Amino acid sequence: RPLEFNLSHSGGLALLAVTRGRPVGVDIERIRPEADDERIAQRFFSPEEVAALAAVPSERRSEAFFACWTRKEAYLKARGVGLSLPLRSFSVSVTPGRPPALLWSEAGAQEIARWSFRDLSPAPGYAGAVAAEGTGWTLRLWQPAPELISRA
Repeated sequence: RPLEFNLSHSGGLALLAVTRGRPVGVDIERIRPEADDERIAQRFFSPEEVAALAAVPSERRSEAFFACWTRKEAYLKARGVGLSLPLRSFSVSVTPGRPPALLWSEAGAQEIARWSFRDLSPAPGYAGAVAAEGTGWTLRLWQPAPELISRA
């Protein structure tokens, strides 16, 4: 089975996901409380995600926004389609503490059942997500020793 991989970086951190014979996508974002979450969500997210985000208490809304964003990006990257697939054509779970999942897709129930997700907390102030085809996979995390980290 061939190796599959995906890479994401934000604000000086990077995530790399590697699988064998399973499409995978990963995304990392620095949580920026100053981001115009509501405007971005209204423009790009599905109506279900916008409603779910509005229901999150204001003190957790930024966290919920970036959880949604990283799940959506990881899914798009795993599919290998990038932004050619409209962000409104599928919905992911938004509520903090709720398991990450693909909840709705224009492609139907088979597409929803095809993918599974994991959230990541790569560092304080960052959100991350992994999407991979199938179920039953195990996530193993590795961090390089501090002396191996380049401080450019």
